[in-house]
Amino acid sequence: MPVPSTFKAAFVPGVGEAPSVSERSLAPLNPGEIAVKITATAINPVDWKIRDYGFFIKEWPTILGTDGAGEVVALGPETSRFAIGDRVFFQGILGNKDSSTFQQYSKIPEALASKTPQNITDEEAAGISVTTVCDTVGFYDKTGQGLAAPWDEGGDKVGNGKAVVVLGGSSSVGQYAIQLARLSGFDRIVTNSSPAHHEFLKKLGAHVVLDRSKATVEDFAEAIGEVPLEFVFDAISELETQILGVKLLQEKNVSNAQLITVTAVQEQARELGQSKEPKVTIKNVLGLGSHPDLRYLSEALAKALGGEDGWLAKGLFIPNRPSVVPGGLAKLQEALNKVKEGVSGQKVIIKPQE
Repeated sequence: MPVPSTFKAAFVPGVGEAPSVSERSLAPLNPGEIAVKITATAINPVDWKIRDYGFFIKEWPTILGTDGAGEVVALGPETSRFAIGDRVFFQGILGNKDSSTFQQYSKIPEALASKTPQNITDEEAAGISVTTVCDTVGFYDKTGQGLAAPWDEGGDKVGNGKAVVVLGGSSSVGQYAIQLARLSGFDRIVTNSSPAHHEFLKKLGAHVVLDRSKATVEDFAEAIGEVPLEFVFDAISELETQILGVKLLQEKNVSNAQLITVTAVQEQARELGQSKEPKVTIKNVLGLGSHPDLRYLSEALAKALGGEDGWLAKGLFIPNRPSVVPGGLAKLQEALNKVKEGVSGQKVIIKPQE
């Protein structure tokens, strides 16, 4: 069916306010855009942070959500990658109500969408794009570590003979970072989590998984051994983990040492990194895949992940395990609070069509 004249969307009226469901319409499709009936959308930490603090948003009320999956229902001019009825998943565009995902329909540039393979459910697909794009920027863009990507010539071997540490392996960001490290050919992938997730993270590609509550700098250094450490990726990016990452890079005497974070750099950690040799640079990456400077990565990633010959179909990339909050958009506030309270090893999902 085409996009209906009106449909349900969850609007956040203002900073600190709970979302409420009302009707809206979708603007006409521009060249290169597709319209998607959203069957599942993930809740990311940035969503409750925007609700509570107003980050990134200039106009209220707004529609949040940038992690979606569903069915293509309309094609704009100059589109060629998808057909009506194709299942897709995608990263929406933050601050663009028409391209957000806490609603029943959305429109996005087709270049940012991946075709969902048969072996992946919409609930699984809905939690892939946002965090994977963030990790991709951290690993492969110049604002991060700047490695060659796995789809580039030689990119699947850039980690040969090297180690990487992913702090917070059971988080959504951490799970996908481990898998990108494996696809990049790292010989030693070390992470940490609560013991309940150790075996799962090893299946994703981690070689050593340490106990999150007990592991010290010395434990990480021992796990790395004599393999040269390339960088540390901090999937949690709190003060405690940033300090741990800085100390580890200094302990291993890494030249041109970089700690990649997914939230703001903590000043205490930055000062520690500059306090002695080797000095550690902390870089905060933003996974805004729609940004013109990052389209070269996000578009290539979309192709690598999707389709019947992509990473997902081949079992080379495993989605986060979904945890569905029933009740659709009416339960968005409950889902946001669930993520705010903290989840481990899972991705919280709502289904806007319910």
